[in-house]
Amino acid sequence: MTQMISQTFDVKGGPHYGRENVPKLRAALDELGLDGFLIPHEDEYDNEYLPDCNERLLWVTGFSGSAGAALVMKDRAAVFVDGRYTLQVKDQVDGSIFDYCDLVGQGLYGWIEEHGRKGEKIGYDARLHSPAALNLLRTAAQRAGVTLVSVDTNPVDTAWTDRPAAPKTPVVPHPIEFAGEDHASKRSRIGIAIRKGGADAAVITAPPSIAWLFNVRGSDVSRSPLPLSAAIIEADGTATFFVDPDKITDETRAHLGNEIALRPESEFGDGLAACQGKTVRVDPTTASAWVLETLEAGGASVQQLEDPVMRPKAQKNAAEVEGSRQAHIRDGGAIVKFLHWLDTEAQSGEIDEIQAAQKLESLRKTLPELRDLSFDTISGAQGNGAFAHYRVSEETNLKLAKGSLYLVDSGGQYPDGTTDITRTVPIGEPTAEMRTQFTRVLKGHIALSMVRFPKGTTGTQLDILARFSLWQAGFDYDHGTGHGVGSFLGVHEGPQRIAKAPNAVPLEPGMIVSNEPGYYKADGYGIRIENLQVVTDPADIPGGERPMLGFETLTVAPIHKGLIDTGLLTAEELAWLDGYHALVRERVLPLVEGDVADWLVRATEPLAGAHP
Repeated sequence: MTQMISQTFDVKGGPHYGRENVPKLRAALDELGLDGFLIPHEDEYDNEYLPDCNERLLWVTGFSGSAGAALVMKDRAAVFVDGRYTLQVKDQVDGSIFDYCDLVGQGLYGWIEEHGRKGEKIGYDARLHSPAALNLLRTAAQRAGVTLVSVDTNPVDTAWTDRPAAPKTPVVPHPIEFAGEDHASKRSRIGIAIRKGGADAAVITAPPSIAWLFNVRGSDVSRSPLPLSAAIIEADGTATFFVDPDKITDETRAHLGNEIALRPESEFGDGLAACQGKTVRVDPTTASAWVLETLEAGGASVQQLEDPVMRPKAQKNAAEVEGSRQAHIRDGGAIVKFLHWLDTEAQSGEIDEIQAAQKLESLRKTLPELRDLSFDTISGAQGNGAFAHYRVSEETNLKLAKGSLYLVDSGGQYPDGTTDITRTVPIGEPTAEMRTQFTRVLKGHIALSMVRFPKGTTGTQLDILARFSLWQAGFDYDHGTGHGVGSFLGVHEGPQRIAKAPNAVPLEPGMIVSNEPGYYKADGYGIRIENLQVVTDPADIPGGERPMLGFETLTVAPIHKGLIDTGLLTAEELAWLDGYHALVRERVLPLVEGDVADWLVRATEPLAGAHP
């Protein structure tokens, strides 16, 4: 259904964007009587991946990262990024036009409070800001004597005269064999939750929630099979689907049935205004300030609560879990062929990061079920591997040099599941330090795979397990340990996660999370080991007093034994690794043959009792 998009390695953006487009934006601001304008990276749908028509921050600044913001005034401008992008922003954004600022520390709010001039009017598009973010901006503006002005038409869109058209890809049914529950049942469940929460209806603005609720998928953005749209669901389970009518096929119309009304997305504002007198549930973390303001202006009472679809979507049913198993087995066949290639041809030292990423994509493309990558492959050799979210380009491309490590983080989108896997492999002979650090990361990975925990436990409470071995030696990593993953939806899904940052959402059976501890030596190498795992149903432990939840590992691909110092592993850890490799061999060996099959047998031989 989705049209597969190959990964490209030319980086969009550059300093010329700002030089060409900031004057155009300032001219549009003059016409509106504004002194400045706020440009967040987020679009109307709060997407992780944006359609080209919503790349407003890129168009204004030339910055192509996945998180950031800008503020353009008549006589000055600033661009804001987090620590991942401090080098990239200086390459892509003209420093003579923009000041480089910290998105996390100072942020837009701090800049306005410190640099805003009394009497200035700064415009914003309420469709692009969350209610919480807008409240902070208003407080900062008030302190600076600045007025924030909501605009009906975004001046970036006005100035962007060659703006790409909005995507119009078909919305198609997601088969019940993969969904595991028809949308009438889902709508009934969500309606009951809305009613129990004291509301009459709920506004759903997150495209993944809409796709899950109506059992549909689309291809309006790359890497995630989403239809850009909005919805209102009533407490009785009926719903209105606001979507471009050109995207709806006769098959999809029949699939949706009579209890889902179809209206053009352009009428979403009218639909919100028609909620007069109702109590309407809205998630302030996914819906924009414009949604809340439109509801309140129309006479609705707004109930700010979590998207009622989010947790049911996160708890995969039996069909979704089995689909994920099968997708991972299929994906594992391609990964094993790639790992064999890395252990043979790529050991020459002449292969580069782009060639390696292209090789992996070519192997996945042999699978007829593949619909897209689930994200752009992270292909990091040598020191590039030390950037946890590195994206290879023609300018940064390095060789998989002998005596170095290669880190590859990749995934695929299949109708029955979404995959995400990271493996680290040696090119040539690894150093003793590399093996020690890899084994410390592996110990954390194994601990988070083996753990049993009582109902009500959160990912925050488990995070230390993945870091313990590193902490004891004075090391750590600066990213989360695990994120939720969708079922043929986004590769990053909430509300659950495993990280230091507080998260109050307990891990429930059916939730899929990644397990990806790492270690990154600046200018040296990167190490990460990532599998996906699903929370299992409660089970009694012999001699225990309470039933415990656990994890079942879904990803099936060898962990490179040449990087393991077995002397650092306990007997229990070795037993887990041997058991995991036995599972990999059982599930993947039927999918490969010849030299690859022979390699897989060797790569999954038991390590118990072995010593370096």
